[in-house]
Amino acid sequence: MAFQWLQMRLQEEKDRRQREADAVERLPKALEELHDNLLSCLEEYTASFGAEAAEIALLPNRIKVTARESRDGKWHSMAKVEVVAVIDIPGFRIESGEYSLAVEVGVLPSEKLFYRDREQDKYLTMEEFTRKILDRVLFPKLRD
Repeated sequence: MAFQWLQMRLQEEKDRRQREADAVERLPKALEELHDNLLSCLEEYTASFGAEAAEIALLPNRIKVTARESRDGKWHSMAKVEVVAVIDIPGFRIESGEYSLAVEVGVLPSEKLFYRDREQDKYLTMEEFTRKILDRVLFPKLRD
């Protein structure tokens, strides 16, 4: 005898697993899309402060961003941030020094991606997401 609550829970779990599998499958593309958006931000930053002021690298399962400052005619690394793809979330972990933030990635019915700050349980626009990644690195002396 199958209980109705059990049938409902089985279906909910099947749906949850499918959504998670869809998100994991889209994670590499989401990382590339994020890289493109961050690259656009860094192009504006380097246009203002010099070509050596920042660099970005897309690596397998991660993005590395380094900000530099010119002192005594030489460029010195000022700050770094990494965005790491994490299948267990599924999503990204933003790591910069002791700062770490988990951002869940999901797929909407329209096949668009969504981003959710797990700590604050808040959905993020791409503008908010890129700010969470770059603000501390590029503008460490400016406060919110």
